[in-house]
Amino acid sequence: MLSGRRLDLLDPTPVDIEVEDIAHGLAFVARWNGQTKGDFAYSVAEHSLLVEALFARMQPSAPVKWQLAALLHDAPEYVIGDMISPVKAAVGPGYSELDDRLTAAIHIRFGLPAALPVAVKKQIKKADTISAWLEAVQIAGFTAKEADQLFGKPDATLIDGLTIRLRPPLDVRNDFNARHATLLDQM
Repeated sequence: MLSGRRLDLLDPTPVDIEVEDIAHGLAFVARWNGQTKGDFAYSVAEHSLLVEALFARMQPSAPVKWQLAALLHDAPEYVIGDMISPVKAAVGPGYSELDDRLTAAIHIRFGLPAALPVAVKKQIKKADTISAWLEAVQIAGFTAKEADQLFGKPDATLIDGLTIRLRPPLDVRNDFNARHATLLDQM
């Protein structure tokens, strides 16, 4: 990693995890396989910031640690990349096991339980799905009707005022690091 840490992908440990590595990696990983409108790829880091914001809107009284979990929901992708769901399924259970091991190490590193409570995980997934709807409509060329069919129609109050911005990776990386630091300070 750029931090100088050596991360064993098959046996990751919390001491090998640095948020700066996560933010940097995620800022350069493109969602939608890069097939989005704009001058910059829509990064997993930008997506993670949006998911955390949506989660906070959906669960305004949730503990800060669950907001942090929402921000870090795709953190393993800083080293394993972002694969679309059909590819993940084709790779098989090995991908999921690797993702779970990395997630556990990341969670422990930042004071979260290795495995999230099911209810929290479901709420983060719901925010993730709403984010996918916004992304589909605003930057991936889907009509609202197509996005509704794939992701379900989101509650208009949850997405009110949210506009996806495609920004340089450095800006997104800095914002991800800043949001992470803010959430850690509040825990």
